Amino acid sequence: MNRQTFALIEGYMLTSMKDAAHDKEHVYRVLNNAVRIAKSEPEVHWDVLLAAALLHDISRPEQIADPMVDHASHGADKAYAFLKENGFAEDFCSHVRACIRTHRFRKTERPATLEARILFDADKLDVAGAIGIARTLAYNGETGRPIYTRDENGVISDGDGDTADSFFREYKFKLEGICGHFLTEAGRALALERHAAAKAYYEALLQEVRDNTGRAALDALLDA
Repeated sequence: MNRQTFALIEGYMLTSMKDAAHDKEHVYRVLNNAVRIAKSEPEVHWDVLLAAALLHDISRPEQIADPMVDHASHGADKAYAFLKENGFAEDFCSHVRACIRTHRFRKTERPATLEARILFDADKLDVAGAIGIARTLAYNGETGRPIYTRDENGVISDGDGDTADSFFREYKFKLEGICGHFLTEAGRALALERHAAAKAYYEALLQEVRDNTGRAALDALLDA
């Protein structure tokens, strides 16, 4: 891919990135992750991978406007249409579409090609460590989701098995076991390097909120 083609695709991406957790900097991190992972894969189709990485989140605005929209599926079709309109070959457009369609964590359809697997891992790598914690908290703030919830006894839940949205639930549902979902050896190795930071933060935050939300001292003061 030459610089002119890269700039064309990058420019289209830049018109679509609206929210803090999925902004252009996230795209650039995913792009860099993809390059790092792909360096260990001699058969990678670089043009497909770069285009898919640049365009993988272009339908985030549609999903924000309507949570029923799957940004992966919608974005795959949107990317395909853009590439076709700009004269890219059918095989190329279809391959990029397939990569984007299967990059999401909450999808039953598995990435089928090497480029799709690399994109999946590159995107997941951006939630595996400290940056993943920051992005999750930013997204929760944008969508009005709390840091934690309480169980029926009033105890702050660690998120395990919760049905109500919270940061702790997202950590237990997605971030805690993310390293087991990587599809490339290089991606998995990079994720394991980062994961300790996320685990330490979650444990420290849980301890802090549990230590600081009781009413014993307040009740003693009020009853004095």
